[in-house]
Amino acid sequence: MSLILAIDQGTSSSRGIVFDMADGRIVGGGQQAFDMNFPHDGWVEQDPEVLWRTTIEAARAAIASAGVTAHEISAIGITNQRETTLVWDRSSGECVHNAIVWQDRRTAERCQRMAADGLAESVRAKTGLVLDPYFSGTKLAWLLDQVPGLRHRAAAGELCFGTVDSFLLWRLTGGRAHLTDATNASRTQLFDINRQRWDPELLDYFDIPDALLPEVCDSAHAFGTADAEWFGAPIPIAGMAGDQQAALIGQGCLAEGTCKSTYGTGCFVMTNTGAEPRPSGNGLLTTLAYRLQGQATYALEGSIFVAGVAVKWLRDQLGLVDDAAQTESLARSVDGDAQGVYFVPAFTGLGAPHWSPNARGTLTGLTSDTHSAHIVTAALQSVGFQTAELLDAMAADGAAVTRLGVDGGMVANDWLCQFLADVLDRPVNRPQTIETTALGAAMLAAAGPGGDLGGVHQAWGQGHAFTPNLAPAKRTALLEGWRRAVRQTLAGT
Repeated sequence: MSLILAIDQGTSSSRGIVFDMADGRIVGGGQQAFDMNFPHDGWVEQDPEVLWRTTIEAARAAIASAGVTAHEISAIGITNQRETTLVWDRSSGECVHNAIVWQDRRTAERCQRMAADGLAESVRAKTGLVLDPYFSGTKLAWLLDQVPGLRHRAAAGELCFGTVDSFLLWRLTGGRAHLTDATNASRTQLFDINRQRWDPELLDYFDIPDALLPEVCDSAHAFGTADAEWFGAPIPIAGMAGDQQAALIGQGCLAEGTCKSTYGTGCFVMTNTGAEPRPSGNGLLTTLAYRLQGQATYALEGSIFVAGVAVKWLRDQLGLVDDAAQTESLARSVDGDAQGVYFVPAFTGLGAPHWSPNARGTLTGLTSDTHSAHIVTAALQSVGFQTAELLDAMAADGAAVTRLGVDGGMVANDWLCQFLADVLDRPVNRPQTIETTALGAAMLAAAGPGGDLGGVHQAWGQGHAFTPNLAPAKRTALLEGWRRAVRQTLAGT
């Protein structure tokens, strides 16, 4: 067997999966969940040591459950929650502050100042991104401004900045590698996706020293070697990509025009647009899909901040379900009819195509007949409605989607997948393994430095197809109700 260990460090859990790349089969896995911290309204943080500890524990569990040793693992691929921002001491490897999570909204005012300074168009032209707290650049600037002494230490070359991939790589290699890949770099709002380099003007604007930044590499690259102390033998690290780009690869979306949607903590729709970046006029992001042999492949992306986390909220805050699996039976108990209830889950603002960081969640259409199953159904439906908004924006940008590949933990729910097909009025394909994020990282690692993805494409396999089966008038009414609910939400900002 050609065994690859995929490390998938996500927003709510760290996972390790061992793949046999001969057929993409999972032969071992481990997962460690963790909680986030919410110091203030709109602030979201994670303990870096928890990220590190759970990653190592999950990876070790995956190797153990596969019944192999680290000597039999050919390589490691890393995929990660993107935009989450860390700064650590170059000597000790200790972080100087909690990780600031991609969902965090604390830099909304800084983004407004950037807009007032006239940066919106130049930032979009260089980075493909909009002015929003979502991205890493303003988070890093906040740390440099707010943590005493940090800016001086950064200028002196004592610190490293990175997204989660860089942090894990640094720790795994004992501080020998301070690198990232082009997909993660493209999410910082500091990287020129056209010239494939850190942008000196944006670095100057934020007063970010070059010495802080990781070197940007291809997505399949010799990133370094994980020390033997972590897994029992040294293992090369040969693949790296942000989680949504890894899912695009894992879904086999290697041709221009192919599209996937991942339903995890958030929801992310991404369409491969080929060798040239395609600007969006409809609230989408232009981003790197992957970079191999120095050649960039681009994508259009729509980012929804709340998907699976809405189910977690139903469970932990409202107590409406005991586990995520219950949502399917509850939706079926009311025949998928939310009775006019709409849930706009803007817990930390609205992402694409609205980009409203100050929006907050709303639950509308409640009557005395509303009960828990209606609210649960509305939460599931919100995922489909938000996806429909993104596909409409894709079409308006000239990247119409005719068929959608789906993955992520939420798509184990057959009712949700069928609702997606119905409300999108498009076939929805669920692959054999829904762990396509980890699979994409494994495919990159298997391709290896200087390789391509053609030889590992067979690892993806077709699973179940869901076809639309909803009357057009019903679909139109549902979407009109959703648009009214979104207008109510935005009116409150």
